[in-house]
Amino acid sequence: MRRQQGMRLDEQYVPYLQMAGLYHLVRLNDKWFRLDEPLVSAFVERWRPETHTFHMLFEECTITLQDVVYQLGLLVDGHYVSGCLMDFHVYIQGGRPETFGECPEGADEETVRRFACAYIMMLLGTQLFADKSGNRIHIRWLPYVTRLEDMGGYSWGSAALAWLYRCMCRVANRHVVKLAGPLQLLQSWIFWRFSRFRPDGFDTFSWPLASRYDYLIILCLINL
Repeated sequence: MRRQQGMRLDEQYVPYLQMAGLYHLVRLNDKWFRLDEPLVSAFVERWRPETHTFHMLFEECTITLQDVVYQLGLLVDGHYVSGCLMDFHVYIQGGRPETFGECPEGADEETVRRFACAYIMMLLGTQLFADKSGNRIHIRWLPYVTRLEDMGGYSWGSAALAWLYRCMCRVANRHVVKLAGPLQLLQSWIFWRFSRFRPDGFDTFSWPLASRYDYLIILCLINL
């Protein structure tokens, strides 16, 4: 499934985003930060898959579930995100995500809901679970977005952290040249835990913490 490009947030989506527990993630989508490639690459080089920690000169450290809550504002308790997609044709009824643009004015509730589902698919595929392709979203998320009332009961924060761990392990073990995953979580954690690397203005309080950096992101993948 091709990644949605240029899909803007409509205020009509907000209740659905809050229901799904992903509203804080929207703030990062509208006001993201520029990736510091050398900094992120330096930390990834110190990642050890056998312990899932960064081996620094002074000690080992890692990103925890608490960090995910602080940096991204996502829940880390609830049902685990797992399973396989069945009955694809059932979930795709009513429109394919690549056909969605902006929600038309005066749309009925069902139409707004479909557009909100497409927007949430875009958030999941571009911010939490981005892959190396850079232009596709996995259809595994369809069963979740079609049941928006249940999405808020899942531990999206722990799933995002597990995906980041996996992406960094792939780079460390397989000589992969492109790093994917929620890189805004990694860099915001670096700024939070290592104050000497913080840019100007990052000490201003905002929630979630990753939303404090006022630059627009231009890359979701970095070349190591």
